[in-house]
Amino acid sequence: MTGSPDVTLRQILDHDEDGVLGLLLAPAGQDVAVHGVIIGEEAAARPHEGRIVLATGHGPDAVAAAEVVREAGRRGAAAVVLRSHGPRSLPAEVSAAAREHGVALLARAEWADWGATAELLRAATAFAAAGTADPLARDAPGDGLAALAAEVARSCRASITVEDTRFRVLAHSATSTDADGLRQSTILEGKVPDWRVAELRRSGLLRALWSSRDVIHRPADGDDPERLVVAVRSGGEILGSLWAAADGRRLSPDAPRVLRRAAEAAVPYLLQHRLRAGVGRGREEHALRELLHGDGDRGTHVWSLGLAPGMPCAVLVAERDRAVHPAAERALQALSLQALAHRSTARVLRESHRLTVLLPVPDGDARDAVRLARELDALAAGLPDAAAVWIGAGPLVHSPLDAADSHAGALLVVRALRDRAARAAPGERPVRHAGPEEVAQTVAVLRVLDAVRPLWREAAGPVEEMIAADLATGGGELVRTLTAYFDTGGDVPRAAERLTLHANTLRYRLRRVRERYGIDLDDPDTRLVVTLAVRLARGGPGAD
Repeated sequence: MTGSPDVTLRQILDHDEDGVLGLLLAPAGQDVAVHGVIIGEEAAARPHEGRIVLATGHGPDAVAAAEVVREAGRRGAAAVVLRSHGPRSLPAEVSAAAREHGVALLARAEWADWGATAELLRAATAFAAAGTADPLARDAPGDGLAALAAEVARSCRASITVEDTRFRVLAHSATSTDADGLRQSTILEGKVPDWRVAELRRSGLLRALWSSRDVIHRPADGDDPERLVVAVRSGGEILGSLWAAADGRRLSPDAPRVLRRAAEAAVPYLLQHRLRAGVGRGREEHALRELLHGDGDRGTHVWSLGLAPGMPCAVLVAERDRAVHPAAERALQALSLQALAHRSTARVLRESHRLTVLLPVPDGDARDAVRLARELDALAAGLPDAAAVWIGAGPLVHSPLDAADSHAGALLVVRALRDRAARAAPGERPVRHAGPEEVAQTVAVLRVLDAVRPLWREAAGPVEEMIAADLATGGGELVRTLTAYFDTGGDVPRAAERLTLHANTLRYRLRRVRERYGIDLDDPDTRLVVTLAVRLARGGPGAD
């Protein structure tokens, strides 16, 4: 935003129709000029005069926030954007620091991120620039992209479409009955047909469009009329494109010049479109995340997601190991698309190593979630990297209001699958998807382990001493040995085979447990305690 025309704080807030920012305090009023934005801990040499400071590196600590505000005020900042305080009131020390230096305070919405905040400021500045420059839109008999398209169509003697980078139609001029079939289908469907995009890509036109700053001419070809196209750019960033198609007559001689002016005028509108799309995604992701964890107003979250409160649903969780290569994110994206293809009303939350799907089940068939889990497993196994993905379906619940229960169940199913895989015999391919019924016993054990874990952490005795010493100095050798021993029901030869050891080596390790730590593995109570201790000590699937 540096170097852009000034915009007032009031204009920014008026432009913020989605509530990304909330005004907390404005000691100098809302008509102060804003000259730019500073994001986070930028270099001290950056001028703060009249700028908005995004306090990206500071959390809810009031003392730290007050110091950020105080420093920004001393350096002449117009406003500071803080993280949302939620329902809490503004801390007195932060308020005092703002009043002392005349700095406005804004709060970023809980569901928004710093990217959406910066995008809002950028869009507001672009609109301010459009009001002071010479955009073609000022000649249009109305506001917005539709008016711009109508005016450009009149000036160019052409049919106009305004498209985003995914070739979705954002606005278009009136369409005559003589318009070519491609234009009619594009407007009816709201996007350029896939076959047409593929054709433009093969012909090299898209490459030219994204790399050129000038108007590109495409001559008439059979029933395909003459066309002009120009990219809409903000600096070096491409926001979309404007297309002009001859509509039963020749394009005007100055059509290229008009299109260039129109591309400049369209910038703030396309920035706003992208902001709203991003804000919509951010708001939906926030609502879904809160609903899955049972936080906030569940009724409001269900409404924000566009779901019916009485619709049965289930939650699925697909989880990758955290230490995976970059292909992991692409894999989760593929699984996300598959889930949406399975049911378009599904709601999807993608995180760095986990995909969560809230799946509406209109017919109340609990098996539908397991079927989707099977589809996702098959897709994951067929991807080029074929890394492990664990997919758990939670129990069916009667309303998305209870999605947190199904989410908790799905997480337990994933833990159960990973726990079973950790105890699988060498060469055995573990099952990587399941519903709650298929792993019910393992889930029951995990619940017991979760209940016991706090007591275990406070306990002291020979079993605890053995586990701690083994993990600290032996790398978990005894833990692995005892795991195999218990998993095979005390069958020494089978346990030794699983560990790729000689049976006598395994017997030696078991004797060492008795001799060094005084632990009698023949005693039933001791065996129970050791079994629980070993399962708890393995961590990983049982502790996540």
